[in-house]
Amino acid sequence: MRGMLSFYILWLLSNRSMNGQELCKELARRRGSKPSAGTIYPALRSLRENGLVNMERQGRATIYSISEKGRDELERACKYFCSVFGEILQDHIKSTHK
Repeated sequence: MRGMLSFYILWLLSNRSMNGQELCKELARRRGSKPSAGTIYPALRSLRENGLVNMERQGRATIYSISEKGRDELERACKYFCSVFGEILQDHIKSTHK
């Protein structure tokens, strides 16, 4: 899995299934800026093609959910992220709580 956006999408979908618009709104709420359709949908397509995300049509809506393979990849990515950035985050927390 490549890219923070893909990681973030998987993390959001691990909490609940969403359509593309809901994902955009949630990302905007958390990041402060809304990703464009030209950013979010290619990422979803790539995640789907790699078997990390499932897609289901419900009427006119397309709902995305994390697959078992996606959960495994998210766990692996979280461990990697913590091993790479954990020390930086801990130092930052210590320095801001002095």
